[in-house]
Amino acid sequence: MATSAAAAPPPTERKPLYKLLYVQVLVAIMLGVIVGWLFPHFAQNEWIKAMGDGFVKLIKMVIAPIIFCTVVSGIAHISEVSKIGRVAVKALVYFEIVSTFALALGLIVANVVQPGVGFSGKTDAAAVAGFAKKAGEMKSVDFVLHIIPDAVVGAFAQGEILQVLLFSILFGCSLMVLGERGHTVRALIDDLAHAIFGVIAIVVRAAPIGAFGAMAYTIGKFGPQALGNLAGLIATFYLTAILFVVLVLGTIARIAGFSIFKFLRYIKDELLIVLGTSSSESALPQMMEKLERLGCSKPVVGLVVPTGYSFNLDGTNIYMTLATLFIAQAMGVHLSFGEQMTILLVAMLTSKGASGITGAGFITLAGTLAAVRPELVPGMAIVLGIDKFMSECRALTNLCGNGVACVVVSWWEGELDRTKLKAALEQEIDPTDIETAVTTG
Repeated sequence: MATSAAAAPPPTERKPLYKLLYVQVLVAIMLGVIVGWLFPHFAQNEWIKAMGDGFVKLIKMVIAPIIFCTVVSGIAHISEVSKIGRVAVKALVYFEIVSTFALALGLIVANVVQPGVGFSGKTDAAAVAGFAKKAGEMKSVDFVLHIIPDAVVGAFAQGEILQVLLFSILFGCSLMVLGERGHTVRALIDDLAHAIFGVIAIVVRAAPIGAFGAMAYTIGKFGPQALGNLAGLIATFYLTAILFVVLVLGTIARIAGFSIFKFLRYIKDELLIVLGTSSSESALPQMMEKLERLGCSKPVVGLVVPTGYSFNLDGTNIYMTLATLFIAQAMGVHLSFGEQMTILLVAMLTSKGASGITGAGFITLAGTLAAVRPELVPGMAIVLGIDKFMSECRALTNLCGNGVACVVVSWWEGELDRTKLKAALEQEIDPTDIETAVTTG
C-alpha cells in the first residue's frame, strides 16, 4: 500500500506565465502583427522570413524519425497481427465519415451566406497557372504509387510521411513476428524515441521566434489591406471552421466521453504554434507525444495521426467546398444541386494526400475546380491574395480533427486510458512539461 501511495504523482506547481509556451507564442504572434503592420519593409527582410521557415524546417527534421519510432514501437509490442488492420480500417472509416461532414458543412454555409454574391474583383488566369498545372498532375494512381518509396533512405530524407509510415508498418510487423529475437531492436527503438522527443523539447523552445518571423513577414508582405473586401470570405471560413469544431467534433467528443473545450485547452500550445507558422506539421511531433500522455495507446497514435495528415484534413475539406462556391458566385456561375454533389465527391478524392504544409489546400482547390468546372479555375486568382490567411484556419482545423480522431479511435478500439484522459483534461498534470514526459515515459 505504501508503494502505491509513493507512486502517486505529486501535484504540479504552476509555472509563471512568462515561462508558458503558449503565452510566449501568443506574445510573439502579437509582436509579429505589430511589426509587420508598422514596419512592412523591415518585416519583408529575408532573415525575418527565415525565422518562420527555419522553425518549420527544424520540426520537419524530426517528423520522419519520430513517426518511425512511434509506429514501429507500437506495432512491435502488439500480440495479435489482426489488430493493426483493425485499427487502420476503423481510422479510415472515421476519416471518411467526418470528412463528408466537413465538405457538406462548407457547401451548406456557402449556399446560406453566399459570400461571393456581388463581388466585383478581377481574375487573372496567369496568377494561378502554376497551381492549376500541379493540380492537373494529381492522379489517383500516381498518389497510390507514390506511397511506395523508391528507396527507404529517400523517404526519410525527403520527409514523405506516407512513405515512412508504410515502411514503419512493415518493419514493426517484422519485429512483431520475430518475438523475443527482436527484443534488442525494440528496446533500441524505444530509447531512440525518448532521445528524439528530447530533441523536440529543445527545438520547441524556438517556437516563439518562428511564430514572430512567420507572422511579421505575412502581415508585412500582404498587409491589412490584403483582407479588403475579401474579409467576408475569411470571416465566413473561420466561423464555419469554428462551427465544425464545436458542433461536429464536439458531438463526436461527447459521444466518446470527453469535452472538446477541455481538449482544445489541452493542446493550446500546439494550436498557437500552428497559428504562427500556418503549418499543422509544425506541431505533429508534440501532438503525438501529448496524445500518448492523454491516454491513447501508442499503436493507435502511431497509425492514426500520421495517416490523418493525408486522409483527415477537415479544414482543407471545408475550405474546398466553401471556396469553390465563393468563386462560382463571384464569377456569376450557377452550380446546380447535382454539380454541388459532384464537387463534394471530387473534393473527397482530391483532398487525399494534401499535407498540412502551406499552399497544399490551394493546389487541391485547383484540382477540384479543374475536375468539376474548368472555367472556374481562373477565378482562383480572387482568393490567391488571402490564401495565407486562410491556411492558418485550415491547419488549425486539421490539427483539431486529427487529435479528436486519435482519441476516438483509441476509445473505439478499447485502448483509451480514462484515468490519464481525466487527469490531462482536468490539468491535474502539466501538459506543457515535455521534458518530464520524456524522462518519465
